[in-house]
Formats: sequence, structure tokens, C-alpha cells
Amino acid sequence: MKRKLGFLGVFLLICGLTLGMAPAQAGAEISGNVIIFHAGSLTVPFAAMEKAFEAKHPKVDILREAGGSTKMARMISELGKPADIMASADYMVIKKSLMPKFTDFNIRFATNQLVLCYTDKSKFAKEINKDNWYEILTKKGVVWGHSDPNLDPCGYRSLMVLQLAEKYYKKEGLYDKLIANRPKANIRPKSVELVSLLKTGNMDYAWEYLSVAVQHKLKYLTLPADINLGDYKKDSFYKNAKVKVTGKKPGTFMTRTGKSCTYGITLIKNSPNPEAAKAFLAYLLDPQGGLKILKSMGQPPLDPVRVPTAEMKAALPKCLDKLVEVKN
Repeated sequence: MKRKLGFLGVFLLICGLTLGMAPAQAGAEISGNVIIFHAGSLTVPFAAMEKAFEAKHPKVDILREAGGSTKMARMISELGKPADIMASADYMVIKKSLMPKFTDFNIRFATNQLVLCYTDKSKFAKEINKDNWYEILTKKGVVWGHSDPNLDPCGYRSLMVLQLAEKYYKKEGLYDKLIANRPKANIRPKSVELVSLLKTGNMDYAWEYLSVAVQHKLKYLTLPADINLGDYKKDSFYKNAKVKVTGKKPGTFMTRTGKSCTYGITLIKNSPNPEAAKAFLAYLLDPQGGLKILKSMGQPPLDPVRVPTAEMKAALPKCLDKLVEVKN
């Protein structure tokens, strides 16, 4: 434990020096609020990180707001909401919505995959398997849903899984048949809202990230790597899936192309509390800190966490330099 605290302390010291603090002030205790907007699927691990970080830094108050990643990014870029850190379930949301005006870097730090969640109360719970799941979802009376693709990456990724299933299982028209059995009322703003519907028996099946299923102790069905969006080696097949979503401005649209699930995180340029925010990022990206928590909760961190170019790495706070590598 002492070794871990010492390692984190070194990063906090470097962060302080990069902010132009005098040597005598470098060890000054960080304080104040740190505002974090993050994907709903990060709620449980970020709550654990908040507790651990505040225990070490009692003068810091982590203020988190969770929601669909696209919605969270728009709150910063369109509504001007103050924020220190943004963590997205799809790193492309940061790239397309926040760079370069609101941030200069985008750290890819974790992965995930889509699974089909259910409970013992779900219709055909004892029959569903990896070979018949799509037939179950087309049955009359089976209630299933996903999050809003315009607000939440899990939403458009759920639709991508269905598109890829049609190609993988060679079932022409499967996607349209599945969607026909999913009324719009079964689309919710963020994927974690579906968890309560499953647990109360108001929904039979819901598309979630594996980490969410593990954290909420749900039953789940894992799918072949060719369609679950969990293997970057399958990106050449994943790109066959394309989902149209709303754009940055009202009345505009953009196309999301299938790609493996990769989470991104960044520091907002006009961060209200950059000192404490950088310290939290250093903790989160520490393999013995936040990344260890992610791994324990069913969400594999990237090893190493990475940025795509040397130019982007040069834009990182110095305290993150040894934690982040240049890697595609």
C-alpha cells in the first residue's frame, strides 16, 4: 500500500510542477470540486474510484454526471456546461464532438463488448442460447430493448450487432424482422436504465455492455466475436455495420461505422479545477489505481492506455507521460 501511495504521489508532484507552482508549493494539497461527465456504463467503477480518490484527498469532491456519451459531450460543446473531465464509451465521440475546440487529446483506456442480458423472469430464459437468440427476440410477446442510438454509443452499437448478425448467420432480412418486434417505447436514453426494467420483469432482454451485466449481476448471453464488437482484430468485419444518428446541429445526421468498443477520456480545456482533475486522471490511468478497479468489474483496460500520435502525447499533462503510450 505504501508503494502504491508513493507512486501516485510522484504523479501529483509532477502535475503540480507543470502548473507553474513554486517548489515550496508543489506538495500543496489539492482541493475543490472535480466535475466529471461520463458514460452510464462507467457509473459503478467510477463510483468506486471516487470513493478511493476522495479517501486519499479529503479536500476534493468528485462530482459525477452519467448519461449517454453523445449527450454528455453535447452538454459541453453545445450547452456550455462546465466540466473538468469527459469519459466516453466510444472514443470517437470525443474525437468528433470535442476536438480540437474543447480538448487537445483523447486517451483510449478500456474496452468492452455487447451482450444480451436477461433474468430468470424473462420469457424463454431456459431456452435461449448462442444459436437461437435472434429467433427468441422475434417471438411475439417477447419484450426487448436497447438505448437511444442518438444519445448513447451502446444504442448504436446494439443496432450494429443486429446488422452484423444478419451477415454472420446469413439470414437475409433478419435485422428488419428484429426491429419490427421492438417498439420505440423500448428505446431508453441510456443503457443502464434498462437494468431496472429487466430486474422488475418489465423487459425480457436488453443489450448491455459486458461490464454492466457483471456489475449488476445479470444473466447474459455472450455472442461470437464476429458480432459482439469486442475484438479489434475483427474491425474489418465490424465496419460492415453502419447506423445513422443525429448530428451536431438540429436536422443534421452522421453515420457511425462499426468498430470495436473502445473507451476514451480527456481533460476539458477550460477545466474549472485542472490541478485536481489531472491528479484524478493520473489515479484513473494508474494500473494499480483506477484501471485495477475497471478490471475487477469486468471491463478490461487497454494495456497500455494509448493515444494515436506523438503530437497528441505531447499535449498530455506531464503527469500522464509515463502512463500513456503512442499506439494505434
